[in-house]
Amino acid sequence: MKPVLIHTHFHKRITGITRSVENVLPFFDVKYDTYLYGYGAKGRYISTVKLLKILFSNKEVVVHCHRNNEMIRLLFFRFLGAKFKLIITKHAETVPSGLTLKLLKSADKVVTLIQSMSEKLGIENTIVGHGVDIDFFAPKENIRLKNITQKQFILCAGRVRKAKGQLVLLEAAKVLKNYKDWAIVIVGKIDKPSFLVELKAISKKHGIEDQVYFVNETPDIKCYYQASSAVVVPSFSEGFSLVTAEAMSCACNVIATKNVGVHSSLITHTENGFLVDAGNVFELKTLLLATVKNEIPYVGEKARAEVVENWSAEKEAQNLIKVYRS
Repeated sequence: MKPVLIHTHFHKRITGITRSVENVLPFFDVKYDTYLYGYGAKGRYISTVKLLKILFSNKEVVVHCHRNNEMIRLLFFRFLGAKFKLIITKHAETVPSGLTLKLLKSADKVVTLIQSMSEKLGIENTIVGHGVDIDFFAPKENIRLKNITQKQFILCAGRVRKAKGQLVLLEAAKVLKNYKDWAIVIVGKIDKPSFLVELKAISKKHGIEDQVYFVNETPDIKCYYQASSAVVVPSFSEGFSLVTAEAMSCACNVIATKNVGVHSSLITHTENGFLVDAGNVFELKTLLLATVKNEIPYVGEKARAEVVENWSAEKEAQNLIKVYRS
């Protein structure tokens, strides 16, 4: 009889956590009877009634949580007498709050995503980076987006907030003023309307307001990767940066910030991508200009090779299974 593995997901929005859970679930099926508990992600769901029946049985059960609300629910079941191994992944790079730290200490194993996150946590943990669905996030030629009138565009995907560096991108994007066939496309949920006003003001100041598009977060993000001429990830902080790995898996030329999230582990500068210092408008402007003038080398094939070899969802699953069995 297979042991049971249950991943939890209680979140309405599709986030990086959502995609990471969806990516990895299929690769557990050989070793585990695998379920998803909650809502908001794609997978084989288990009801609360069936979950409790399993948790209070003699089966070997592993439950893997990703958010505080999920941990609280499972710890309540444990308080009632349920027996299972509890794993929690810390997805944010920030120093945990008192509540989060208390919850983490209640887990049997804690997983972090990157070295800096591991070091900041202050408790024992195992680093397991996210993996990409390399079959889904794959290159495809001749993809055109109807909502973008320019022939070519540079993509920036992810939450639209100051920590993600869109201000820096638009300051650097002033070089597009003389290249009207190029656009900047920013895809993601906008945290604060006032920040969108600020971004639009910068675009207008540089005379590129007709070349900058704001698109709400979408499940069709793969098409934007495939259609883009380059992807910029100008973040000041990242828990991991799944966008960077997905874009590289789609064989994009990626420009990302040095020593932020997993960027410097994924990217070897000029070999399979390009790195700039966070907040450095000049460095980013130089690379954007080289991109629109077709003076930057195409390294997308090497970018995809790096992800396929070292950052696939299957590899993440293998590493997580080691954690579950330890």
